[in-house]
Amino acid sequence: MRNSRIAALGAGLAMALTLGACAGGGAGSGDGGGDGGGGGGEEETPTVGVAMPTQTYERWVRDGQNVRDGLKEAGYEVSLKYANDDIPVQTQQIDQMITQGVDALVIAAIDGTALTAQLDAAAANDIPVISYDRLLRDSENVDFYVTFDNYQVGVAQATSLLHGLGLVDREGNPADDAPEGPFNVELFAGSLDDNNSHFFWDGAIDTLQPYLDDGTLNVPSGQTSIEQAATQRWEQEAAQTRMENLLTSTYSGGEQLDGVLAPADPLSRGIINALRNAGRGQSIEDGLPIITGQDAEIDSVKLIDEGVQFSTIFKDTRLLAEQAVNAASAYLEGNEPEANDTETYDNGVKVVPSYLLPIETVYQDNIQEVLIDTGYYTQEQVESGQL
Repeated sequence: MRNSRIAALGAGLAMALTLGACAGGGAGSGDGGGDGGGGGGEEETPTVGVAMPTQTYERWVRDGQNVRDGLKEAGYEVSLKYANDDIPVQTQQIDQMITQGVDALVIAAIDGTALTAQLDAAAANDIPVISYDRLLRDSENVDFYVTFDNYQVGVAQATSLLHGLGLVDREGNPADDAPEGPFNVELFAGSLDDNNSHFFWDGAIDTLQPYLDDGTLNVPSGQTSIEQAATQRWEQEAAQTRMENLLTSTYSGGEQLDGVLAPADPLSRGIINALRNAGRGQSIEDGLPIITGQDAEIDSVKLIDEGVQFSTIFKDTRLLAEQAVNAASAYLEGNEPEANDTETYDNGVKVVPSYLLPIETVYQDNIQEVLIDTGYYTQEQVESGQL
């Protein structure tokens, strides 16, 4: 696709790199936060526009930095923008990137349904679009998707909740000495406008459903639909408020709360704040329920290390950024990126070819192996909760 234009770009890049090497200069070194793009000239280094949703969420800061650094290392100019969870800001940023003539786009959308006009404009300008972690929906002009196995994220979160309650082992096999229950649990979901939230929820509920059906698990609030459990924009404060409301409406008589399915670490921390403030314990050992998470944010890893949060799902965003760079490079060199899933991610108009990455569950006793030994964090960062 777009072979003639992209072949010319690839040739231009090769010539630019050759001339740069002869002159002792380097290839593209665009400012990660700058506007990028623009300019004419057949030998101009291609520019990749990178649109990220927010800087208030630790993982997106790391994602943006990793994608930018990988693209620069591959020899491209980069225009990296954060929209601070403001949809109009993100649409304007992408419009600007297209106007300035970027040669490819990597987009992590705030709302996957809100960028149809921008995707149409990208297609009209022969700009390949790579959807990053959050699927861009309702458009045929999405060329590739890089993400994790999001259904399995939900499965892993639910499995860790069941494991924390003593019902299964870490692989999800029934425990030999499983308690009978019943256990009281509450369910939280992510933002409804994030396509991944639905995959997380489906994986989790499919895993929990047999235990809900046989009465081993009980949801005293009765809030068992994704609409009831959703947390707009994945906000920590919203999760804390909902947990406070649940405690007031359902647990005011001192009823036991044994577990909380939380789909992301900021939500986990909001839930923990509400429970601690309500006198429900300061750690799992002295009364806090089993609480799950996702993204292995340093604040939550510290809480896991201290026995406060039970688990989180580690998604190595270094690998995700690498796949985004690989996909962008393939298009800019006139090729198609490698997909390992061509069936799962239907965006409402087409099934988007995808590359799915594996995930891993982090518990207190494998922080060293999964996060420190792999260089994702240092021991000092885990102990301090600061990067």
